[in-house]
Amino acid sequence: MAFLDHIRACNNFDASAFRPFLIGADQTGYIRHDFADTLRRWPDIFQVSEDAVRLDPGLDSFETRSEAVAEPIRTLADEGVFTGWRGEIYPVKPDWHAPPSMQLERAAAPFFGIRAYGVHLNGYVRKADGLHMWVARRARDKATFPGQLDNMVAGGQPVGISLHDNMVKECGEEAGVPEDIARTARPVGMISYTHQPPEGCKPDQMFCYDLEVPEDFTPTPVDGEVEAFHLWPIEKVVEVVRDSSDFKFNCNLAVIDFLIRHGVLSPDTEPDYTAILHGLRSGA
Repeated sequence: MAFLDHIRACNNFDASAFRPFLIGADQTGYIRHDFADTLRRWPDIFQVSEDAVRLDPGLDSFETRSEAVAEPIRTLADEGVFTGWRGEIYPVKPDWHAPPSMQLERAAAPFFGIRAYGVHLNGYVRKADGLHMWVARRARDKATFPGQLDNMVAGGQPVGISLHDNMVKECGEEAGVPEDIARTARPVGMISYTHQPPEGCKPDQMFCYDLEVPEDFTPTPVDGEVEAFHLWPIEKVVEVVRDSSDFKFNCNLAVIDFLIRHGVLSPDTEPDYTAILHGLRSGA
């Protein structure tokens, strides 16, 4: 295994298995062919053809689209098509700074192949013997990726809150980070990829943050999403990411990006350095 394998795993999208999801003239997502047939049950909301799925043009505002789509999404969740209902509302928009055309439940996002946004924070400590990183172990009863390793703090980006405020909120909820420390987190870039999980497509953008914490600070699980936190020397982090699949698949990318920016991975010693850099921002 190599660092590049994790990037390839996140970018496994095969467009032939999907048709475009259109709102007006804009392509907003990707819908699997079999799920497109499921949406034929609501012809007054979804116009399904062999080449695309279009939202009815009569739904011409954020409010009317969001309200119309909410009913079939709730029905499909009750039927067990959508699992892991989050009660989190995602904006539907092609880029973070574009106005949203509608909103929908997070659990439904990959079925419609909409771009989802998230925040990922790497917490680290500078000790006398070098750089150390805080690593989270996801709860064993978590609906997604139970028991896997994670960034110190991460979360999806819902409607109605800024990226930085969401990061501060997640810091408190997941790791008990006091607000005065959390607000020192620095935005350091974005990672993009197009992943194809069984339920659909995830053309995701992850906004990355670094947080240097005091040596005497220890994150604490608060909301039950994390089982424990571990402070690892950076050499162990490198080994685990490079040689295993212990981290949640996309969290590997946030760690690899950190390793590059902090000079842990070098173009003189990492043969895949250039391919890694391109791959971290290769999303559609």
